[in-house]
Amino acid sequence: MSSPARDEPALQSSPELGLTPQELQALVERALAEDLGSGDITSRLTIPEELTGKCELTAKQELVVAGLPVAQEVFRSLSPAIEFLPLAAEGALAAARTPLARVTGKTRVLLAGERVALNFLQRLCGIATFTRRLKSRLAGLTSELLDTRKTTPGLRALEKYAVRVGGGRNHRLRLDDGILIKNNHLALAGGIRAAVERVRAGRPTLHIDLPIEVEVRSLAELDEAIAAGADALLLDNMTPDEVRACVIAAAGRARLEVSGGVNAENIRAYAETGVDCISVGALTHSAPAADIHFLIQPM
Repeated sequence: MSSPARDEPALQSSPELGLTPQELQALVERALAEDLGSGDITSRLTIPEELTGKCELTAKQELVVAGLPVAQEVFRSLSPAIEFLPLAAEGALAAARTPLARVTGKTRVLLAGERVALNFLQRLCGIATFTRRLKSRLAGLTSELLDTRKTTPGLRALEKYAVRVGGGRNHRLRLDDGILIKNNHLALAGGIRAAVERVRAGRPTLHIDLPIEVEVRSLAELDEAIAAGADALLLDNMTPDEVRACVIAAAGRARLEVSGGVNAENIRAYAETGVDCISVGALTHSAPAADIHFLIQPM
């Protein structure tokens, strides 16, 4: 991996990625170091150093475009002389055989970045595409589609970015983003009322008025949590009929979120209950990678 040249242009900010330019650069350089080791010996032994080429990153399936700025950073980190031209917009629905980007430069550099660029791009396009698919099942309904913290270690910001590109909304990015009292907290704190009361007593020390969300598994627990002062309820592993009963019982007194057992086949049934939002861990932990082609031609 080459060191940045002194006259290299400054990194452009990508706030939409949820990373600073420096964080993105560090993430990409770790990925390149993991893949390159001491260098691409096959390319070094088979390809003349000065040979240049061009390639297109091309969709082999219909997909939602996400991650082109990350792929661009892969090649920029290897050599500032590489030219990367996006041919599709982030969030666009691209048909199969649609060129997503054109990359031009020394072929050794193109090959050195190929797999890392594809790994990022296929992963992020896959998440955005899967998110768009589930989001489409909610057409005409008011329920929001949320992700979870079930992400690939080190890639959370990018994976949650892909969810946003696909039309979903992010749940907590980190544990300091919100108060969510789950079953383990309840068991250790002594139950719903005790846990909520402790949070209400300690919340002023946070200097931010975060809503209190409590995981519940029954109508009785829902009533207890609302009575204790919960602002939101996580309806855990309930059927659509059970969720509908909770919506009726809550009567707008707390925000309701469904989680657990939701998939493409039943997500609309959950949304039709009138629940406020539906969180789906599969958006990030099980989205299939998109199929993207990378073929270099000598110039």
